[in-house]
Amino acid sequence: MPLRQLYPEPGAAEPLAKVDVFAVHGLNPRNKKSVNHAWDTWRTPPGPEGRLWLRDNLPSLLPESRIFLYEYHATVVYGQDRDTFLGKANELLEAIRIERDEVESRPILFLGHSMGGLLIKQALINAHINPKYTTIKDAASGLAFFGTPHKGGDGMLVSLGGLAVQIARATGFQKSDNIMKVLESGNMFSDIMDEHWRHQLLAYDIVSFWGALDSVVPRESARLGLPGDRENIVKLDADHHGVCKFGESQTDQDNLKLVQANLKDLYKNALKNSGRDTRNKPLRDTRLSCHYIPLARNNQFSGRKGILDELQKRLFVRKDCRKLAVFGLGGVGKTQVALQFAYWVKDNHPDFSVLWMPALSNESFDQAYMELARRLAIPMNKGEDPKESVRRYLTLESTGKWLLIVDNADSYELLFGPSDKPGGINMYLPQSDNSLILFTTRVREVAVAAVGSDVIDLHKMDLEEAASCLEKMLIQKELLQNETEVKKLLRELTCLPLAISQAAAYLNRNQMTVKKYLGLLRGNEQSMIELMSREFHDNTRYSGSQNAVATTWLVSFDEIRKSDSAAAELLSFISYIEPKAIPRSLLPNRWSDEEMVTAIGTLLGYGFLVRREEEDMFDMHRLVHVATRVWLQRHEMANQKETDVIQHFEATFPFNPRKNRELCRQYLPHALRVLEGSRESQIDERYDLSYRVGRYLCQDRRYKEALKPFEEAYAWRREHAYQDTRRLLSLENWLAVVYRHNNRLKEAIKISERIVAIQRKTLGEEDHSRLTSEDSLGKAYIRDKQMKKGIEILEHVVAIRRRTQAEDDDFRLASEHELAVAYIKNGRIEEGIKILEDVVAVGRRTLAEEDSNRLAPEHNLGRAYLDGNKVKEAIAILEHVVAVEAKILDVDDASRVNSQECLAFAYSKL
Repeated sequence: MPLRQLYPEPGAAEPLAKVDVFAVHGLNPRNKKSVNHAWDTWRTPPGPEGRLWLRDNLPSLLPESRIFLYEYHATVVYGQDRDTFLGKANELLEAIRIERDEVESRPILFLGHSMGGLLIKQALINAHINPKYTTIKDAASGLAFFGTPHKGGDGMLVSLGGLAVQIARATGFQKSDNIMKVLESGNMFSDIMDEHWRHQLLAYDIVSFWGALDSVVPRESARLGLPGDRENIVKLDADHHGVCKFGESQTDQDNLKLVQANLKDLYKNALKNSGRDTRNKPLRDTRLSCHYIPLARNNQFSGRKGILDELQKRLFVRKDCRKLAVFGLGGVGKTQVALQFAYWVKDNHPDFSVLWMPALSNESFDQAYMELARRLAIPMNKGEDPKESVRRYLTLESTGKWLLIVDNADSYELLFGPSDKPGGINMYLPQSDNSLILFTTRVREVAVAAVGSDVIDLHKMDLEEAASCLEKMLIQKELLQNETEVKKLLRELTCLPLAISQAAAYLNRNQMTVKKYLGLLRGNEQSMIELMSREFHDNTRYSGSQNAVATTWLVSFDEIRKSDSAAAELLSFISYIEPKAIPRSLLPNRWSDEEMVTAIGTLLGYGFLVRREEEDMFDMHRLVHVATRVWLQRHEMANQKETDVIQHFEATFPFNPRKNRELCRQYLPHALRVLEGSRESQIDERYDLSYRVGRYLCQDRRYKEALKPFEEAYAWRREHAYQDTRRLLSLENWLAVVYRHNNRLKEAIKISERIVAIQRKTLGEEDHSRLTSEDSLGKAYIRDKQMKKGIEILEHVVAIRRRTQAEDDDFRLASEHELAVAYIKNGRIEEGIKILEDVVAVGRRTLAEEDSNRLAPEHNLGRAYLDGNKVKEAIAILEHVVAVEAKILDVDDASRVNSQECLAFAYSKL
């Protein structure tokens, strides 16, 4: 008999045993006898004098037990073929059957090390299908696995074979040995990888021990992946061979303590079954076994571990709710997460039926219920509503446990009925103590109405998840070798799963490089719209559904248009501006405060807008932004909406950037987007907006960027014979300023001389517009080194402004500043310093320290002090300027760099 009784010792008086324990070793080392290995697996040091904890320690914890060790030639078993493996499993069962004659109902605990655990699993499968050994299967109460390779990295059969090869290699076998080829195929393990075996496992209490130092069978492979109430996973500080043998060291004793505690738990549970008739013991509650999942299992699914763990924890571990909703933007992968969860429940909870109900329409819901009624063989009277029949059937306790997934529940009216006729499909959703319901929806209002606060938000993937997702979908894996380009692509796709799927389908079909696809994606807006609108086949999504990124949200847009016209207006408006950092104050507001709050709430509820931490700032997903343009084009609303947006901006963008600097800063990216996208709109308001944008850019010292909007505005007004001469001259004056700052001095002087000549004939010398034009001309002369002309005209302007304007007037200070700089350039340093000291003093009283109208005079005063050999004074003021500019300007900003260089030069003069 290959079973060796360790306790009680043969011949000793046997107490009345209530539990039998069988320990099964794994693969023999290459040159070791099977008999020795059967014992040395569990003892240390090896040999007869070693400590065999199964005999020396375990009986004190399991006093009412018999403990056996199983001897077999493992190399022969694992080195032949599947039939040999199955035969050895039957031999184990036969040995146990003979040993348990007349005590068939006594509970059994199995202990298996490494591949010995696989033999135990095969034996239990054989016992399930062979009536001769059914009593052993029924009596099995607990299983303890020590470093057993339950699965490979992805749980597939070939992976388990590969892992078995690693174990063989670790025990001394070589590549040329026949056993390596046999194991690698994995064929002998086909039964224990079958899902029916996973169902059988749920009948047992299981402990899976794994070694933290085990380089052969890591934690993920050493666990079955069962729910927490069915499998306890325990880490031991040991390698693959040391997880089941314990010497005198403190580490071994700590490991032994963990093992004994867990085996004692198995023993106690087994004692509860002692004396019971377990012959007809059900695995779990199997009153209902029906799975209706109309979508195929997604073998390319990747990532999302966090939300899957959360679903498992909430519904099957903590069990703190019976209804959950997964909420997220369309295309973020809600259906795929629900699909993965559905198959996980099917695989791991055979006592649960898994039922799938698409809530795309009343028709899809009706069809699903009719199919379910057919599969459940629910008897119905003629004319009876199948939905009500299914609801009533699932409500019965005798039906058993079930999980219902209501997918794509995106219409409030469809789910709960119109306001004047409540009901909807919700009235047909069953309620039962045995029930779990999971909703997926892109509408937060629906999620909250369906499940209250039990809502889980599903966000876009992180970069690592997205890269793994793309890798699984691509045929040509070599396309991923350029990690930099891949990351750029994923960021461009905002790590949205649907966008990644669409990109992978395009790359697979066209055999295109990632870099080239990225180039197409970053082309003009129309090319991107066309690319993002391409449909592709996906058998894990509904037939006829919109798979293209740019069209997946169109149904939702239409729903919003019907139910909330204000929200639809906002959606249209936002499609023309930047999708990021959208201030609420920029949005059209033709409605009451309540209507505006509701409209924004609608867009937030669909996930189309996301509120930033700042209460009145929002973002829109970039790809949703593209989709809104597709929507407008399809409804032929684009031209009119563009005009509306331009007119709104012209009325909203501040005319005076000095007084509205922060507002202009927030609005500017959006205004530039509108101007860039509306070149075909030949209306006055567009060029008025160009003028306003140019003024702000000048105020912000972005003269190069200001050139384009001013030139466009000027060309439009000249071409259309603009009648307002005063405003046209003002625009020309700003254009001259921009030319001057871009060193196009001849053009600047030509324009300014013409303006000044006209204004000196038509305006008084104290007129603000005339003074501004003269000031601009003087600056241009100075910049062009026509010092005499420049100083003469600036002295004239300063004299009049000192007579007519307060000393803290911005325009007076600016003209005095320019005159001082001109004096210094012309060698009149002391006169320049005196004026600058007055300007700086006034600026420090009236302007914030980061204001450019204060910093520029301070900088020039510091330079003037250097020119006048007042080094200490120069350093003091330049240190202040450099410190302030370090807070507000970019590292490579020209003004900041100039100040730093001046300060460095001043230090060198000490």
